[in-house]
Amino acid sequence: MGDRMQRLFDELRERLLLAGVAPRHVRRYLGELADHLADLRAEEERPGRDPAEAEAAALGRLGGVDALSRAMIGQRRLQSWCARAPWAVFGLGAPLLLAVAYLVACLILWTGWGIFLPGSASPFVSLLDRRAVLYFGVGRLLYYSAPVLVGWGLGVLAIRQRLKSDWLILGLAVIALLGSAAQVHASSPASHGGAGRVSMGLAFGSSAQDAFQLLVRAAATFLLLMLPSLVWRLTRERRLPG
Repeated sequence: MGDRMQRLFDELRERLLLAGVAPRHVRRYLGELADHLADLRAEEERPGRDPAEAEAAALGRLGGVDALSRAMIGQRRLQSWCARAPWAVFGLGAPLLLAVAYLVACLILWTGWGIFLPGSASPFVSLLDRRAVLYFGVGRLLYYSAPVLVGWGLGVLAIRQRLKSDWLILGLAVIALLGSAAQVHASSPASHGGAGRVSMGLAFGSSAQDAFQLLVRAAATFLLLMLPSLVWRLTRERRLPG
């Protein structure tokens, strides 16, 4: 692909993504245009034209970025959900994903308690069984990494779809705050041999000092969650001409 063609496709891709067109539709559209452009170039080369001239003529017949982008931007059904309802994706979807991850972590803790520590007053005890260490370790890893996994996933989503940072910042701030306030509680069995109870809650602090420490943890977590987006933006700015 020549430089002019590459610039055209790169500019068109950015135009469509910034307009909210879903990445899968952008890829399909660019693939169709590439095939059509190859056919046009082949037609222009038949009279014996120079390849550069044939490419320029084919690009002229294909149309400019404005005309090519209008054909996609005007169709709402091609818009991604992030563009249609960013409040739902980042304001509701992000906490929901975090809650699901925490639910799975709590299920691992609860089932492991019954399997490896039956009758024990708490699942938070020293373990010697390697299988138990591995099993509980998976749940612990999921619990501590859940905010990062969800936050970085949102960041990658925002990067792929060239979304404005407003909704991403809101979603990451919510994730950072909830992740910093989340606490797991284990209640001992009511009777010998019974099943214990694992629950989860949010602890925002009962004093000003606790609230301040929570905000510090949330701020540190937020910066970590913003890392992929910040790195991408800095890298993109360096690549831009001028």
